[in-house]
Amino acid sequence: MAIEIKVPEMGESVTEATISAWTKKEGDAVKVDEVLAILETDKVSLEIPAPTSGVLKSITKKVGDVVHVRDIIGAIEEGAVAAAPANSGTPTPKAETPVAQPNTGKVNEELPPAARKLIEENKLDVSKITGTGRNGQITKEDVILFMEKGGASSSKASSPSPEIPKAVVVSANSGPRETIVPMSKLRQTIANRLVQAQHTAAILTTFNEVDMSPIMELRNKYKDKFKETHGVGLGFMSLFTKAAVAALKAYPAINAEIRGTDIVYKNFYDIGVAVGGPKGLVVPIVRNADLLSFAGVEQEIARLAGKVKDGKVSLEDMEGGTFSISNGGVYGSMMSTPILNPPQSGILGMHNIVKRAVVVNDQIVIRPMMYLALSYDHRIVDGKEAVQFLVKIKEMVEDPTRLLFEV
Repeated sequence: MAIEIKVPEMGESVTEATISAWTKKEGDAVKVDEVLAILETDKVSLEIPAPTSGVLKSITKKVGDVVHVRDIIGAIEEGAVAAAPANSGTPTPKAETPVAQPNTGKVNEELPPAARKLIEENKLDVSKITGTGRNGQITKEDVILFMEKGGASSSKASSPSPEIPKAVVVSANSGPRETIVPMSKLRQTIANRLVQAQHTAAILTTFNEVDMSPIMELRNKYKDKFKETHGVGLGFMSLFTKAAVAALKAYPAINAEIRGTDIVYKNFYDIGVAVGGPKGLVVPIVRNADLLSFAGVEQEIARLAGKVKDGKVSLEDMEGGTFSISNGGVYGSMMSTPILNPPQSGILGMHNIVKRAVVVNDQIVIRPMMYLALSYDHRIVDGKEAVQFLVKIKEMVEDPTRLLFEV
């Protein structure tokens, strides 16, 4: 009995994906829940498990094909046993030897699209590339590394190089002058959403600076006890998250969104925290941040960041969100203008902490200072509200006890 392999539901607003890899080929034995294929959506990668045990009877969608929810991508013959390879006499163990690709410009269709395109365009010898992906599969990074090490194309390997006259100057860079890599679904979506945000919202940015001395002194005083008690490090993100929630309560338009001709004010505070991952920047959501303690916020951020780093962040982790925080300071950014994450109306940008000379009580002193930026949708947020929002965050960061008393 043939059991169909279908594309599962992939989450709210996600209807299509690209097949990035098959871990099995037709005729292979499979076990129930064994990973058969990997789909790449505009947000995350999804593994497709085998619905039953048997033999992979057919593959109807190849690597690189775009598929939609409930599409049939293959079938499993339930209960079947994979056929043994035909041979005569006593089988003799034989080491597998990589087979060089014919010099026709065609490459194994089961390779990831980005890797296959690089190999075809540069006419590389696949047999000389070491794969580090799942089951030894060649990834885009493997191809780029091979090229950076001076890997030769199959056409170059098969024909002798003509002698170069001594008068000819040869460039020290023996690699290709250009490397063309197709955009991933995630990068395409990021690009489209950033352009959409600038086309559909009236984005303005206001700036302020904050003296980080009080929060740094507080952190240094309690960080060891905090970690011992709660099992997580005490960073700046929990304080900025709680400060943002307090400011959003004071200026609710920044926690709202435009829906058609209506303004929808959110009475909950789901804060998106931008995290850099292997596939680009993603924004997992700290749900109900107003109900969490400082330790709860730090634990949730650590949990989500770990999932992003391991490539296990789910669609549910990133859906929704009423306001976002981006910390470009971890990469050394002094100042930037963050772009809104539609349909949100505000995003807070944190930046590098730099010791600077400032005037305090008519005295010039050295203090660790950070620039803050708030980008907002001017269609529903007035400039006065935006400035006051950022001032409130500044006040609470410079006097953290205000958060304790909610003033």
